[in-house]
Amino acid sequence: MTTGPALAWADTLRFATYHASFSRKNPGVLLRDLQAGKAQDLAPALQAIRETDPDVLLLTRVDFDGRLATLRALNADLGFPYLFALKPNTGMPTGRDIDGNGKRGEARDAQGYGWFAGQGGMALLSRLPIDQTSAFDMSSLLWQDLPGTLIAEDDPGLGVQRLSSSGHWVVPLVSDQRTINVLAFAATPPVFDGPEDRNGRRNHDEIALWTNLLDGRLAPPAPEGAFVLLGNANLDPKGGEGLHVSIRTLLQHRRIHDPKAHQDQPTAHWRDNGPGPLRVSYSLPSTELTIRDAGFTGTPSPDQPHRLVWVDVTFAP
Repeated sequence: MTTGPALAWADTLRFATYHASFSRKNPGVLLRDLQAGKAQDLAPALQAIRETDPDVLLLTRVDFDGRLATLRALNADLGFPYLFALKPNTGMPTGRDIDGNGKRGEARDAQGYGWFAGQGGMALLSRLPIDQTSAFDMSSLLWQDLPGTLIAEDDPGLGVQRLSSSGHWVVPLVSDQRTINVLAFAATPPVFDGPEDRNGRRNHDEIALWTNLLDGRLAPPAPEGAFVLLGNANLDPKGGEGLHVSIRTLLQHRRIHDPKAHQDQPTAHWRDNGPGPLRVSYSLPSTELTIRDAGFTGTPSPDQPHRLVWVDVTFAP
């Protein structure tokens, strides 16, 4: 949207989030495929990003490596000048048999579902400078330590289970003496469990972390001034499984604008035996920002049920 990295008062900035699958089943495979030109399956998702042309993009299912080599290879055709990613909780061992099947070290036993550390994490791509030294990572917060936690007293992860299935970040974008913070996350789906509803309760709490932060119940203090909350909450305000009160409470928070163009509109559609159309991904500006436009890019398909979700904002009144 903007022509350069300078963030001027009247600039309109496009913030977007996308839960496309930039991931493979084994470590290093996505990087290998990208370098060998064998990642044609990613073409529709990359085209959706180019078509949307966001200034700031959060990807919520992209493989992580410490050198960001995979992210840089993915960005080669996108051209974002600033990249940011932290090691996610996906695939990180807990040392426990979390799913109770008598085995340890499997995908469901990790801090967040994953067969290897870094599988399907998050990445922020930006045309605005990222203040990496001031970014705050809340991904190590134990689930039991969230105020008002719904973790069960007999949960198998007590003492070790982190709240974030992927991550929770506060990342400042700074230019022209102004700052916009990106609040980024990707929550576990509230399904794939039993009557104990462990994933449903964890999903609720991953979303509730933001309400706790904005209401001053977590350290550090909530970011002052403008922010945009981006990510895949994996929860619709009304439909599908899950404890819907958490996302409804967040959408109604006094510091958040919920774009009218996004309300009651699906961001994903699971066909066949899936839950159907649901709103699960969100681009939510703070009240310090003025919404100029909002929408979606991409048509859901069996291979890619999610749409890219974007919002245009400005500092101007």
